[in-house]
Amino acid sequence: MGEKLAFLGLGVMGYPMAGHLAKAGYTVTVYNRTTAKAEKWVAAHGGSLAKTPAEAAAGQRFVMACVGNDNDLREVSTGPQGGFQSMAAGSVFIDHTTASADIARELSAEATNRGFHFIDAPISGGQAGAENGLLTVMCGGDESAFAEAEPIIDAYARMVKLIGPSGYGQLTKMVNQICIAGLVQGLSEGIHFAKAAGLDVEMVIETISKGAAQSWQMENRYQTMDAGKFNHGFAVDWMRKDLDIALAEARSNKAHLPVTALVDQFYSEVQALGGNRWDTSSLLARLEALRNRSS
Repeated sequence: MGEKLAFLGLGVMGYPMAGHLAKAGYTVTVYNRTTAKAEKWVAAHGGSLAKTPAEAAAGQRFVMACVGNDNDLREVSTGPQGGFQSMAAGSVFIDHTTASADIARELSAEATNRGFHFIDAPISGGQAGAENGLLTVMCGGDESAFAEAEPIIDAYARMVKLIGPSGYGQLTKMVNQICIAGLVQGLSEGIHFAKAAGLDVEMVIETISKGAAQSWQMENRYQTMDAGKFNHGFAVDWMRKDLDIALAEARSNKAHLPVTALVDQFYSEVQALGGNRWDTSSLLARLEALRNRSS
């Protein structure tokens, strides 16, 4: 069997990520708040399940986590039954949660005090990226710890990069979400305009996607957006959580994010339409609803 490690959190992203580690030959001990999900994972991939994060992390050289937010991360790391309670000196905690830069720095300092390493390593690529092992992973932390962790992260990533010290991974993820927010709104407005003008959306996008307007979102989302299908996994609720983190950081560092703040409010209107679990491309649904009301 391969090297042993632990994975904490088997949600939409964590479940397939841990699966890629098992496929790569690692012996994985998993922990999930809902035990049935961990039992299902073990039945599919082998390894073992633990009843607490501390039990999962005991004796492991590497512990990965992918949970919901800052509070969830504290619970599985420094909480009474968290992984930090049992991690050995020299081990590495790799956090894939999209969380604040503040908690990344806090947990890195705590890990250092306890004699091990912490890497903030948020991910981008959505559910499809996790399932296909094609995530982008942006990291903050110690160079030597990152060098040890990178080959393991490679099991589910197409791009892994150390951006800088602790917190820099989370700050880079904020940049990622800032860029996506404005881009998806622009694409939504373009498709909305094309439909209102009576244009063939397929023909329009096929044409302009070969020019300066091209983007990953345009290439991969325009057809489902045009069809009113918003089930690609990265939910509006999650995007609002991420944008809230970015906007809070901007208030601290004095960055001006007027478009991001506006799009965040547009997402609140999508939530009011019942779109909490729709994916982020559902900004178009808001525009279509507005048009329907005015017609």
